[in-house]
Parts: sequence; structure tokens; C-alpha cells
Amino acid sequence: MKPHFDNVVATALCLLMASCAHVGPPRPPSLELPKPVTDLRANRKGNQVALNWTQPTLTTDRLPLRYLGPTQVCRNFKSEITVCQNVAAILPAPPFVAQRARKRSGRPKSPPPPPVVQSYTDVPPSDWLQQDPSIDVIYAVEVLNRNDRSAGLSDLVHVPAMATLPPPTNLSAELSGDGVNLTWTSPLEPHTTLSNDSAKSKNVQYRYRIYRRDEGSGSDAIAGDVAVDKAGLVHFTDSSFEWEKTYSYRITAVSVVKRGDSEVQVEGDDSSPVRVVAHDVFPPGVPAGLQAAYSGEGQKPFIDLIWAPVTNADLAGYNVYRSDSSAAGETRQPMIKLNSDLVKSPSYRDLTVKPRRVYNYAVSTVDVRGNESEKSEPASEPVP
Repeated sequence: MKPHFDNVVATALCLLMASCAHVGPPRPPSLELPKPVTDLRANRKGNQVALNWTQPTLTTDRLPLRYLGPTQVCRNFKSEITVCQNVAAILPAPPFVAQRARKRSGRPKSPPPPPVVQSYTDVPPSDWLQQDPSIDVIYAVEVLNRNDRSAGLSDLVHVPAMATLPPPTNLSAELSGDGVNLTWTSPLEPHTTLSNDSAKSKNVQYRYRIYRRDEGSGSDAIAGDVAVDKAGLVHFTDSSFEWEKTYSYRITAVSVVKRGDSEVQVEGDDSSPVRVVAHDVFPPGVPAGLQAAYSGEGQKPFIDLIWAPVTNADLAGYNVYRSDSSAAGETRQPMIKLNSDLVKSPSYRDLTVKPRRVYNYAVSTVDVRGNESEKSEPASEPVP
């Protein structure tokens, strides 16, 4: 009898120990609800709104997501979104989540994948995009599980629901020593087509934004803005580029909405681009105001030259030229350059003059790429 009794006691102890391993009520199964998106972003360009967000990787139970359902893109006009009733699009479940759900025994755990950014481009109804700076289109996204259930909407983003100017036409570019001279046509008056309500449109301004793309690096830069005030030709000169590069220019109309102490900008569609090869063959300006003055009483004779400085940004220096003839009217010789190195300041002292000669001087400029200007108006000075 005792062995049977010992078996019963051992079984009872095992059951008691097993029951002690579970503290509290048993956990319910996870509903696999993805955590709501918290980083929704929106960027409007013309009549399109680009939405971006990070795909959830955890459930509301803080467990790794094994499965993911579709995502609803929600939008509303004027009023906030509390329930996703106006669905702009339903995006299918991304394939990588299903791949992550496949379990293979015997393999070590792999590191979690990097965050995945999802995107969607929406075109709101045309009647929503009115000329009213006080109205917004509101967006949210709702990520569902496999049973089409969610833990709620994402954060909300607002996009101004206002019309934009059409892109300018006939963009052309001409290279000069002053820069890239751009010309285009503004197709219409800013307020005539977009709104008849001056009370709504008084807080809206329009400008043309000039974009310059460096074709070597692919980077964009804003070359400048020009106010839009009337239809017709518009001119702009870009002097902030670098020579010996190739650029692509485009123009876009920007609507600027005043809201209290801040402003919201909405860009329209871009114009057709123009390409410019910025090869510098343009010399600096020609020096002006050249004067020559002789000095020599009681000392070795010399002639001092001064002229007005040239202010080109790429100026490297000056060349000084001279010819001479006798005081009796000898035929003037061709001008020769006096300096071996570029003269850095707008002055020069000629110490090689001789008595009873008439000296004629001229000055030119040279830029950093070796382009030389025409010679200045000459200045003459006799040496007794």
C-alpha cells in the first residue's frame, strides 16, 4: 500500500507546484491590433497631397506585429476626423509583414527590420480646393489587422484647401556676365481667376519661386522669389550660381496664406525646365577714370597711375599697358604690358620712364578664369 500512497502524494505535489506557476487570471489572446500611426506627414504640390508615415511594428499589447491588414487613408473637408467615414483609398497589407510571420524552428532570432515608410499621393476633389485661406483638408490613416479592426486613427494633418496659380509659360534663359537672365510669362492676374471674394483673398499673396538644380550633384536650391502682381513678362537674374557647372532651372507659383502671426505656403505645379551650361567667357568690367601723374624733381623720375576700382566678384587683378613716343611727335609705338604678375590694387607706379618722352597708358581687368576685358580709355603724361 505504501508505494501507491507515495505515488499519490507525488502526483499531488506536482499538481500543486504547477498551479503555483500561474499567478492571476489567464491572459486573453492578443487581438493583434496595430498601434496607431503617430508621425503622419503631408506635403501639397499643386493639386496633389503626398502623405508619408511609418508603418507600425508593435501591437497595442506592445508585442511584435506578426500580421497586418490593409490601411485606410481618411480625409475630410473643413471639420476634424473622429471616425474614418470618407475613405480616400484602401492600401493593401504590405508583403514584408507576412514574411516576418513565417516561423522556422531551430534558427536564431534575426534582428528587427528597420522602420518602413509608407506613402500615398491623394488628389482631393476639385471643388474642395477653393480660394479660402481659412479652410483645410484634414487627413488621417487607420491601420487595420487581419480582421479589419484597428486601435484608432493616426494623428491628423491639415492641408490648406486653396487654389494655386498655374505654372508660368515660355521660360527661357540667357547667360551673361551678370548671371543667368531668366524670362517667363505670367499667364494671369493673381486674383481675377481664383477668387471674387476680396475679404478671403486679402490674406493671400502670390510669388514665383525660382529653383536651380545642380545637374552634377542633383541638389536643388532656391535662387530667389519674385512677387506676382500682373500678367505678362517677368524677369529675374540669378547671380548666386557657380561658373563651370550645368544647371536646370524651373519656376513654380507659390500661394502664401497669412494665418495670424505665421504663414503657410502652398506650391503649384512646376514650369518646364531650361538647361544652362554656365561656362564663363565674360570678362570683368573695363576700368574707368585712369589718371597719370609725373614726379621726378630731385629724384629718379616715375609716373603714378590710378583708376576707379572694378567691383566684379570674380576679379583677379589688372594689367597695365604702355606705349611711348618722343616729345617731337615721333610715331607712337604699340602698347606693351608692363606687369609680369597681375596688379591687385587700382594703382601702379612706372619707374622705367625716360626724359623727353610722352607715355600713354591703358589698363584692363582679368578674372579668376583668365578672361581679360578691353583696355580702358588711355591717359597720357610727358616726362620733361
